[in-house]
Amino acid sequence: MTTQDEIIEFTAALPEVGVLRAGPENGAPEAAWGDVFFFHEPDGDPARRRSMPFATVVVKDYPGFDTDSRLDRPGVFRVNVCVGKELFEELVGHSPAAHAAHAGGVDPAEADRIMAHPLYAAQAWVAVVCPGEATSARLRGLLSAARDRDAARSARRAGRG
Repeated sequence: MTTQDEIIEFTAALPEVGVLRAGPENGAPEAAWGDVFFFHEPDGDPARRRSMPFATVVVKDYPGFDTDSRLDRPGVFRVNVCVGKELFEELVGHSPAAHAAHAGGVDPAEADRIMAHPLYAAQAWVAVVCPGEATSARLRGLLSAARDRDAARSARRAGRG
């Protein structure tokens, strides 16, 4: 299995990536403490980061909201990546918009499988619970591609692309 620390280190080392580990020191809601959020951060300036991350590492369930991955099991975590519509369809076999019709076919607690995010599939997010041999290399590529998509979006907004 790839550890959450390895995923965090890999993603944090990508160009212009800002990392936010939710905790009381940064005013994050208590429910999010321990989760990690990755943002495109042009020029290393947190003030320029987008409001939405391009990827997250989630270490626990959010009772009443996000429990299908059963992250309450010891050592279990989930990596979430915003991959865009085309790549989402390539990875899961249907478009984000069609996900509701396909949602029952995969166990969202299954480890080492790239799947539609249990809550944010319609926004083109995929998830991997405890990445391992089957998904680690591909997941690294998805994280890099998500960072690149976010950087391109930032450049377009800033008139640089």
